[in-house]
Amino acid sequence: QAQLVESGGGLVQAGGSLRLSCAASGRTFYAMGWFRQAPGKEREFVAAISRGGGSTYYVDSVKGRFTISRDNAKNTVYLQMNSLKPEDTAVYYCAAGTFAGSGSVYYIGGYYDYWGQGTQVTVSS
Repeated sequence: QAQLVESGGGLVQAGGSLRLSCAASGRTFYAMGWFRQAPGKEREFVAAISRGGGSTYYVDSVKGRFTISRDNAKNTVYLQMNSLKPEDTAVYYCAAGTFAGSGSVYYIGGYYDYWGQGTQVTVSS
């Protein structure tokens, strides 16, 4: 059965860095993405990457600070988070799509068929 397993979350001071990993298994996925949800807020798109890794997409608030990448040989997608801010505090979820789509659809949670269990990221001020 296909599944996604995130790791790498934790507690970090503002200005610090973390790298999240998402190990995929059970099938081949198309685009993959990261979403986050802070307490009392709706789930928010963070970043996505195309199947081949040649195209990436980011929410404006993380551009220049976060980098999404994938290693298809390892079936793993990463989110390198630098210059972290307290407002980045959230549970981060990995998501994977099972069909090809265009760039605009990757921002939408409904495109993704599989989701990980989430990993907590806490940034202290």
